[in-house]
Amino acid sequence: MARVLVAHRILGSQFDVALRQVAAMQTRAFRTLLRDKAYVNGQWVGAANGATFEGETTGPEAKGEVAYGAGFVEWFSEEARRMYGETIPSPAPNKRIVTIKQPVGVAAMITPWNFPNAMITRKVAPALAAGCTVVVKPSEDTPYSALALCEILLRQAAGTVKAVSMELGGNAPFIVFDSANIDQAVQGAMACKYRASGQTCVCANRFLVQEGIYEKFIKALKQAVEAQKVGDGFDADVTQGPLINEDAVRKVEQHVEDAKSKGATVVTGGKRHAHGGSFFEPTILANVTTDMLSCQEEVFGPVAPVVKFKTEEEALEIANNTNVGLAGYFFSNDIAQIWRVAERMEVGMVGINEGIISAPEAPFGGVKQSGLGREGSKYGINEYLEVKYLCFGGLI
Repeated sequence: MARVLVAHRILGSQFDVALRQVAAMQTRAFRTLLRDKAYVNGQWVGAANGATFEGETTGPEAKGEVAYGAGFVEWFSEEARRMYGETIPSPAPNKRIVTIKQPVGVAAMITPWNFPNAMITRKVAPALAAGCTVVVKPSEDTPYSALALCEILLRQAAGTVKAVSMELGGNAPFIVFDSANIDQAVQGAMACKYRASGQTCVCANRFLVQEGIYEKFIKALKQAVEAQKVGDGFDADVTQGPLINEDAVRKVEQHVEDAKSKGATVVTGGKRHAHGGSFFEPTILANVTTDMLSCQEEVFGPVAPVVKFKTEEEALEIANNTNVGLAGYFFSNDIAQIWRVAERMEVGMVGINEGIISAPEAPFGGVKQSGLGREGSKYGINEYLEVKYLCFGGLI
């Protein structure tokens, strides 16, 4: 609470800072981020190494996250110049109606561990661009990236929440229809299921594959999964790192054992990796049914449970039978089906023949219990702005 009060006092003193100064500050921060700086154990090191050090992911994925996170700083440094108000036609000839946008105030943010860089910049950058002050509570599992970002942003800012925006995870369906290109679907599956060892909020969680290509898809996915190399994220050729901690491993084990006890078969993987620690083998489960834990809960690990379905209607019923709705994916080459399914999927973001959907320019957020509001895009800054109505009288 003390930190929020301090932020509120700073807000009052910074209210009239010109937008061009905000934009310039964030632009400088963006360039600093791209120079790949981060704070680890009291020393400045490469940001990608910092992310890998914290057990987040492999080196290439960590470098990608640094660039992704910096992209939000760049985007919102430019959006700071575009917080336009409006002139509204007045019902009276002697009045003029105008709206302007002002910061909502102090923004308090709680961020997760799985993207310790980008999950902060995606929230902090629009708040600062709007003119808000910020209090961030990062995950205790990954504090170093947060320290680095605070150092960079505060240094560039030179000293400088009541509304709620939440992204609360999901249970993303990944549907493959008979008309899909199997190679394309497998490529999309690898990108959105096994990235960061399955530990992202938009990872595919439930694979729904139409019966006509079910066996072919599993065979192709198995080949791709078994080509992955599990190991130390600092090794250049490693594609799968560890899970975040022992609790995460136990949860994945529970999901696999539950599925096996109810009739699922392990196609590949299914157990802790020989490396020990929190490493887990990339896993595929076949003959999965919707009553299994892996379909009911977010796995948050490198496990792909594959359910067989017959009709489009059945696939949509399974996909939408959840109280969350962040992301969803489907693969089809039937253009009429693409429009039908895209419009009926109960999620905030849809990947159509694509497994990677996040970008600073696109609105990120969900429906149902997956959160409130949107981050990124031109809409992301609105969470930190209030619209003020000004009525000018006596003009004639």
